[in-house]
Amino acid sequence: MFLHSFAPPPRMLVFGAIDHAAAVARIGDFLGYRVTVCDARPAFATPRRFPAGVEVVVEWPHRYLREADTDGRTVICVLTHDPKFDVPLLEVALRRPAAYIGAMGSRRTHDERRRRLVEAGLTEGELSRLRSPVGLDLGARTPEEVAVSVAAEIVALRWGGSGAPLTVTTGAIHPS
Repeated sequence: MFLHSFAPPPRMLVFGAIDHAAAVARIGDFLGYRVTVCDARPAFATPRRFPAGVEVVVEWPHRYLREADTDGRTVICVLTHDPKFDVPLLEVALRRPAAYIGAMGSRRTHDERRRRLVEAGLTEGELSRLRSPVGLDLGARTPEEVAVSVAAEIVALRWGGSGAPLTVTTGAIHPS
């Protein structure tokens, strides 16, 4: 008997159909994720703005996530950058299984968002899962550069990388 099994691709859920979301969706697709982009604004959440094969959903993000399947491999990127979307969405996200939950915004935006989440009743343990500001410090400026920064953080967390340049690390690059 020969048995060959395949796990379905991990999910990447991108909330907020902005230019950064299109770049994150492209790199998520490139990395092998099954990508869904969700935004409540139909003018932004149109399939023509995203790569073929990316599912585009027009729905309030927290409502969509409440019904979505997530697991320990799911990546959640919150790019809405607006408290009316971010706070209810992160209340749901931080209480669900996921490998990565990242939210875009400045440090000031993060501090304000965190304050609102505490007021909403999230615990320190739940809040500790939030990666915000999202991504690694690459000096990114364009949506595509930000997407590389986000992808780099996701890959580093997935495989236990430090995010440090290989030129300053020692030992095996790919430990056994």
